Amino acid sequence: QVQLVESGGGLVQAGGSLRLSCAASGRTFSYYAMGWFRQAPGKEREFVAAISWSGGTTYYAESVKGRFTISRDNAKNTVYLQMNSLKPEDTAVYYCAAREGRVVRTVEYDYWGQGTQVTVSS
Repeated sequence: QVQLVESGGGLVQAGGSLRLSCAASGRTFSYYAMGWFRQAPGKEREFVAAISWSGGTTYYAESVKGRFTISRDNAKNTVYLQMNSLKPEDTAVYYCAAREGRVVRTVEYDYWGQGTQVTVSS
């Protein structure tokens, strides 16, 4: 299995920025597609961004396109989510996920982190 640990969440003013990190261990990281999801109170878990094992393909939810950037550093076994121009509606618990094989934009990932809270104040 793969163990995933998110970090970088916190409280930020609207319009501000945060960078989330997800550190992976336990298996070979380089061949896993990685994704970020979020869940707000009363809402279903939703897709935010994903990146292929090579980094050559990325996907973004329409709500974050142009504001968020996903990247990965396979040498460090880490995936990042740079979040700019944050809005109150971005407030949620953010989860990192890993999947062996092709990158997808659904919840069909095999391994999940514990989540990190992001709160955006107005």
